[in-house]
Amino acid sequence: MLRLLGAMSDTYSPRHYVIANTDKMSEDKIKTMEAERHKHSKELQYQFIRIPRSREVRQSYMTSIVSTLYATFYAFPIVFKAAPDLVLCNGPGTCIPLCAAAFIMRFLGIKPVIQVYVESICRVENLSVSGLIMYYFADHLLVQWPQLKDKYPKSLYLGRVV
Repeated sequence: MLRLLGAMSDTYSPRHYVIANTDKMSEDKIKTMEAERHKHSKELQYQFIRIPRSREVRQSYMTSIVSTLYATFYAFPIVFKAAPDLVLCNGPGTCIPLCAAAFIMRFLGIKPVIQVYVESICRVENLSVSGLIMYYFADHLLVQWPQLKDKYPKSLYLGRVV
């Protein structure tokens, strides 16, 4: 994902990185990437926003319904305030709540938010649950294995992107 983010132009600025409130590693990696990207600029063109995870690792699907609803209600004011042009996402921790809010913005005619979901490189034969949901709602769903493109024809295969 950092390769994709690093290749994006400053047109997508300021960038709002929405990460799970328990995710320290992603924050550190993004700070390093942003520091490298803007070595000669003191102006910060990004911010971190933390939200609750939809689903923790090994959390049951039944209890994840409640935590996903909670995270979704938490995400709505964040997305509506930021009014993004693009939501580029991966993974279940924060993806579905943000994309649900972006979808509602589009549905209500407030703003057309482009949604791009990047499926994990670990998903070789089938999409993840998040990927299956986003297959129907994302503007673009990127897969990293050609056999997934064959199985899910609306997806895009661009090779390894993360």
